[in-house]
Amino acid sequence: MLTPRLAGSRLSLARALVLWGAVILVAIVVVALRLHDVAERHLEEEALRTARGWAQQVGRVVPQSASLFGPAPPPRALLPLAGLRGATGIYAFRLHAPDGRLTLASEGLPATPEALTVARVHELASGRSPHLVELERQPDERAAVHADVWLPVHADGVLLGVAEVRVDLDEAAAVTTRSAVRAASATFAGLLGVGLAGLLLWRAYARAERSARARIDYLDQHDPLTGALNRESFVAALRRAAARGGGHSGVLCMDLDRFREFNEWLGRGAGDSLLRQVAARLRATVRSGDLVARLGSDEFAVLADTGDADALATLAQRIVEALRQPYEVGGRRCEIGASIGIALHGVDGQEADRLLQHADLALARAKGDGRGTFRFYDARLDDELQRRRRLGVELRDALADGALVLHFQPLMQARSGLVVGYEALARWPHPERGWVPPASFIPLAEQTGLIEDLGAWVLRAACREAARWPAPLGVAVNLSPAQFRRDGAIAEVVSVALRDSGLAPERLELEITESLLMARTEPVLRALRELRGLGVSIAMDDFGTGYSSLAHLWRFPLDRVKLDREFTQSLADDAKVGVIVGSVVSMAHALGMRVTAEGVETEAQRQALAAHGCDTLQGFLLGRPAPPDRLPHQSPNEALV
Repeated sequence: MLTPRLAGSRLSLARALVLWGAVILVAIVVVALRLHDVAERHLEEEALRTARGWAQQVGRVVPQSASLFGPAPPPRALLPLAGLRGATGIYAFRLHAPDGRLTLASEGLPATPEALTVARVHELASGRSPHLVELERQPDERAAVHADVWLPVHADGVLLGVAEVRVDLDEAAAVTTRSAVRAASATFAGLLGVGLAGLLLWRAYARAERSARARIDYLDQHDPLTGALNRESFVAALRRAAARGGGHSGVLCMDLDRFREFNEWLGRGAGDSLLRQVAARLRATVRSGDLVARLGSDEFAVLADTGDADALATLAQRIVEALRQPYEVGGRRCEIGASIGIALHGVDGQEADRLLQHADLALARAKGDGRGTFRFYDARLDDELQRRRRLGVELRDALADGALVLHFQPLMQARSGLVVGYEALARWPHPERGWVPPASFIPLAEQTGLIEDLGAWVLRAACREAARWPAPLGVAVNLSPAQFRRDGAIAEVVSVALRDSGLAPERLELEITESLLMARTEPVLRALRELRGLGVSIAMDDFGTGYSSLAHLWRFPLDRVKLDREFTQSLADDAKVGVIVGSVVSMAHALGMRVTAEGVETEAQRQALAAHGCDTLQGFLLGRPAPPDRLPHQSPNEALV
């Protein structure tokens, strides 16, 4: 039987334990709430930082970004905007004009009441609120944790409109959750004692906050896709290096060659995988002390810890060689190169922005010189860039005004000497520059995004002209890989050109290059089958150069192979060339294809190609490109004289 004193002692102990348990429970609840608040705040900060970065990049990757907030944004504006999704954490967006009108939207955002939308747009556009962030833990199709961020979009200090974006916060939420779990575990260990519990709780909380802050700081300074420095961090590092002076640094700016086509053909996932591999190769190639950054979609930069031109040339060549090696992407072997521009601190500029600008100019020269190479900045590049920009504007105006013309070069039957058709070639008679060479304005059209419009114009004009010729004279038209970017688009353009001109489909031949067949195989095959279904024929142009593969002859629906002019020019100098020509002709004929040889300039070449079995010939010996009114008006049964 317990004595009253012992019973009272045990009761006091029980009360103390209960009180102690309550204190610990309250402490745990308070800490849990604090950790929750910290986690929510960190997630909101991460969402806002990501949204601001996305809004800043819109102006960089979208030409004439103000048009996105206009009454009728161009459909192609969605392509570069789509390239900013995923890699930046943005996977859905809406763009609103300052008056609240919706101008452009992606899929994936639920509807917002119109009155609420207008009120928010007006609030942000007026500057009463700098931004709005709504954190959601209700999962959608993409993310379990996400945030809707509303913020104004400016360009050169001018308000363009308001963007509403949805940010994927799964990764950031996982980081904060792990930190909170560690903090909670440490809190429970605090039951061992008041002092130890408080110490462990405080240390766990401090570690959690430091970890979350470190993660946010890392994401604020690095590209989340590749782990390389982002543009802001790279510019800051370049400014610090420039402030030290002494000419001890160099800037290398680089673009991946043909990445846009690669990304559009194989998909964003394959493009992201390729970018990660490129960044890894860059880090493995540069030297200790050099910094690697990703400046944009396929734009990378290196801040080299040397100002020696020879050392920078060696580094640039190593990078070119490393990046041109094959990649494995989604089980597919792919090749892609890089072009590099170099600027030296103290030689090409003192300020960071100036150095980047000059490195970009040198990069433009490297791309213009054939890609897959590097060039140093030259002060003359400024004048060249301005000239090319003016020429690009003039080309756009010439295309809009119908100032371009077509010339036609005859295609002659090898054995009989009969003209069987003509190849249509675009020409630009400039009022001040004279005849601008196609080698100048065709690449310019590709770089400025005019190539699809130019290609469509050539098709329409060539079909209209050929419809006036006596049947069965045909016309051959070159197609650019850019015309195959959108599924079904090229077939529609060809169909409309045939219908409007009245030209019989069997009189139209479309010439493609082998580079088109190197990637996005299935969509290209579908497009070629659609074209064949219209009744036109398909020819592979410049066969025997670049990435030539005999597999293309049987895998793709081709009607003709056009041997590159290099074979024709080398016939007299190398007997092996004749063997190659004869083999290609025999194989093509066995597969039911015809063969055309380009670049015929001498009678000996004509006779040799005819002896090897070529079906048709083309070259200056047989006729130079000429306007329609100077073509030989002959019946298709009359030999070319």
